[in-house]
Amino acid sequence: MKTLVLSTLLIMIAFLAKAQDDSDGKIHTYQVDHSVKSSAPNAPDSINLKTENNNAYYQKTFKVDSNIKVSTIYTRVLEFMAAKNFQQNYGYEQEGKIIYTSAQDLNATSGTFFENYEAGASPYTVQFAFSVDMKNGRFRCTISNVVFFLPSEGGNWRTNLYLVYQKMTGNEPRRVKNYAKSMIDSFEKYLIDLTNGLYTEVEHKADIYNSKF
Repeated sequence: MKTLVLSTLLIMIAFLAKAQDDSDGKIHTYQVDHSVKSSAPNAPDSINLKTENNNAYYQKTFKVDSNIKVSTIYTRVLEFMAAKNFQQNYGYEQEGKIIYTSAQDLNATSGTFFENYEAGASPYTVQFAFSVDMKNGRFRCTISNVVFFLPSEGGNWRTNLYLVYQKMTGNEPRRVKNYAKSMIDSFEKYLIDLTNGLYTEVEHKADIYNSKF
């Protein structure tokens, strides 16, 4: 048991060690595709991971019916995010912009919300900002300021998306790379489900929005 704990601790120390600064000042975009089934068939199950100046964030743009104006998108975003219990920090309809923050408990093993009874679960907490920029007929989601909190015997250890991304893609031991990948994969699956759900809300074409009842 002590050997297992020590091994896990060494992985965490290697995982959280400061990554090398290799930024070239350019924006690099990577399309992430998890190919999961979604309630929004016209929304691809992918999201763009971008890195720039030692920073990493996600973006995804949706095109909706051209008759859906900014005011309607704004109202439907408010309704959807209220149902998700996200905290609104900024909102200005005339500007077509709204910003939320949230903290979610996820499971790196399955990419789902963490529940204590899950066998082999690898829980973590992620905190992030979620902003929506709107124009007539389309909107863009940006997920930034992503911070991960990893549980340990001494309390939560903190790291950010850019450092985790570097661990996943750098010259790290396989176990460290796999651990970083499992965290990023699970967070991305959560984001794809969240943004596709928002798309469904804005489109208002699902049966749940049928006005005939």
